[in-house]
Amino acid sequence: MLKLHNMYKVYSTDEVETVALNGVNLEIEQGDFVAIMGPSGCGKSTLLNIVGMLDNPSDGDYFFFDENIAKYNESQRSNIRKQNIGFIFQNFNLIDELSVAENIELALLYHDMPSAERKKRVASVMDRIGIAHRSNHMPGQLSGGQQQRVAVARAVVGDQPLILADEPTGNLDSVHGQEVMELLRSLNKEGTTIVMVTHSPAHADYAHRIVNLFDGHIVTENTRAA
Repeated sequence: MLKLHNMYKVYSTDEVETVALNGVNLEIEQGDFVAIMGPSGCGKSTLLNIVGMLDNPSDGDYFFFDENIAKYNESQRSNIRKQNIGFIFQNFNLIDELSVAENIELALLYHDMPSAERKKRVASVMDRIGIAHRSNHMPGQLSGGQQQRVAVARAVVGDQPLILADEPTGNLDSVHGQEVMELLRSLNKEGTTIVMVTHSPAHADYAHRIVNLFDGHIVTENTRAA
């Protein structure tokens, strides 16, 4: 699905140069579940942003379905991103003034899709994720675990093959965190590729592979049975 080759990301100011990624090589196949771990400041979020096409590398190649997109501009990246990648964030990023169903439907507004088809997809994914009974509730009426379920539904409603999750359980207690991880595992078993940044070893154990970063380098990779 994707391959990073000799990837560098450097942030420069007039006074200092910071190397966030330093020669990263990483391959992710369709159907993988990869956890990225490491201390704060090691480059995890930078790596996720580049994989998610929210940023470009300073140097190196990024092959996405065999297409080298490393030097693409924002418009080109956006066209690929909206068709292929869903995002799950630590802070849910739901809109308080919109209902559960409306928050999920937002992800489809960038697609050329009739309203009836959008609503059909939203209803289907809410049933799949187990939040159909909350469709008309507002985010403020939901628990943290339920809000993250809405965020997961929003990420997968467009049938994107790749989900990027940035600390998806970071704001949840242990019970709700485990529920979200079980949901991600279920989505992965259905064929969705997942790349997740996490600080939790217990949640990283849900992944097939654990990639450890330190000072912008991949220092270890551990593969587990699927």
